[in-house]
Amino acid sequence: MKLLLFLSNTIIPIMIFYIVGTGLIQKQNIYEQFIQGAEDGFKTVIKIMPTLVGLMVAVGILRASGLLDAVSGLFGSLIGQKIVLSEIIPVFVVRLFSNSAATGLVLDIFKKYGTDSMIGTIASIMMSSTETVFYTMSIYFMSVKIKKTRWTLAGAMAATVAGAAASVVIAHYIV
Repeated sequence: MKLLLFLSNTIIPIMIFYIVGTGLIQKQNIYEQFIQGAEDGFKTVIKIMPTLVGLMVAVGILRASGLLDAVSGLFGSLIGQKIVLSEIIPVFVVRLFSNSAATGLVLDIFKKYGTDSMIGTIASIMMSSTETVFYTMSIYFMSVKIKKTRWTLAGAMAATVAGAAASVVIAHYIV
């Protein structure tokens, strides 16, 4: 355990020194390359900003309108309360669009039920085994100007549903 703590505290400084050292050995202008990379990153942020704002507004509308509660009630009655708790369904739906909004929902679950509860465990595992499908697709495909996504959405949704189902199974096994 001490080895893992040591590695987690030192890996980033080691990587920075390695990159700078390699650049110096190869006689590269490290500062100029850093500034160029920062400029490119800023241009990318400017390009994707409208998409990010649109996604944030959409998630805010979903939360404020009560649609998430309606969807969770519907799916909760279809799936059954013993298999998946209805409080976890909004986390799954919001997670498809926004990691930060889903994290807010998970923190609400932690406050209400505790981190070691069944629902807290499911939420924790689900956050690490699912993806922000629509956010990722919109950012990546927009930045490289891909118009036809083919089977990307179907594959990403299948993987996300599998991750959510696995989180329920794993949590039932653990707790």
